[in-house]
Amino acid sequence: MKAKLKLLIFIAGIMNFLSIFSAYGQSHDKAIRVALNDYLNGSSYNQAAQIKRAFHPKAHLLLAKADVPFWQVPVDEYASWFTKAQAGKFNGRIGEILAIDYVGDVATAKAEILIPTKGLRYVDLFLLKNIDNKWQIISKTATSETSNHHGKRILFILSNAHFHGNLNKPAGASFSEIVNAFDTFKAAGYTVDFVSPQGGAVPLAYINTSEPLHKKYIYDQDFMYALANTQKPEDIEPAKYRAVHYVGGSSAMYGVADNKLIQQISMEIYEQHKGIISSVCHGTAGIAHLKTKDGQYLVAGKRISGYPDEYENKEAAYFKQFPFWIQKTIEDRGGDFRFSARNKVHVEVDGRVITGQNYVSSAAVAEKIIEQLKAG
Repeated sequence: MKAKLKLLIFIAGIMNFLSIFSAYGQSHDKAIRVALNDYLNGSSYNQAAQIKRAFHPKAHLLLAKADVPFWQVPVDEYASWFTKAQAGKFNGRIGEILAIDYVGDVATAKAEILIPTKGLRYVDLFLLKNIDNKWQIISKTATSETSNHHGKRILFILSNAHFHGNLNKPAGASFSEIVNAFDTFKAAGYTVDFVSPQGGAVPLAYINTSEPLHKKYIYDQDFMYALANTQKPEDIEPAKYRAVHYVGGSSAMYGVADNKLIQQISMEIYEQHKGIISSVCHGTAGIAHLKTKDGQYLVAGKRISGYPDEYENKEAAYFKQFPFWIQKTIEDRGGDFRFSARNKVHVEVDGRVITGQNYVSSAAVAEKIIEQLKAG
């Protein structure tokens, strides 16, 4: 009994330590983001004082200039460039943090700056230091490239569920469904963000690094950082997005469809901002509960695809953990559920609701979304 008590005390101590460590890490990550966002927002809205606040007063920027391989610019001079335009007015620069890493009181970070009107993409690299309990940028450098990125955004919705219900059987988001759609959107110039019910890292499934696209992204540090740091629903601004995309994989059955905040985000994008709602495979579970302002189910009267119930192993333990059946629920709510043979591309487009049957349909769903967005 004493041994058991000691073990419980030990476990409690470990959990307390991990909680404190996690809070410590989160507080530093947040403080680093404050400094980086001061720079990004200040340079996007001509706020010289905000730019200067992001940097240590003695910081220098190493910038690129024709015929000048090493161009060092003091922060005061750099900030002064943004006093020539109207303060507070958006100047066309779209900035986003791509990655952060820190050890002790030093950190590195990477950000992307898009200037669609000039067809340019900058990648900024930062060195930061915690001085007097304040994170500040002490150095920055950048490189640029031509780009078709226009700054329009797509929101991917993922699940945090690691297991099937109460089982120890792993669940995860289909890596194929993520990368097939992601790569299609990126090639068309879209920015993709990730959200999950709890935020943070999401479990992944069906990874095959012998498949070229899987290999491309599993070793892409910025992409994997985004999956390890998905946003929380409360941090999402629906007005920023042209479409939501519910990604499949077995984890999609848990924690997404009944999440009220995610429901609100999707329906605001769809109803208030005339955006698109899309899903693929088990991701279609995420749209089953969505309702319009008049209280009708979104799927009612619409052609919908997803992973059909008849392709599930209904005697398997995993299936008995599912909170509901996708096809049956869609049909019970007035939807016209359609599908094809296994491993065949099948996409249904019904107005601004676009759905696909399986992972091989992911890229085709993304293509239909892009086609509709281009058509206005």
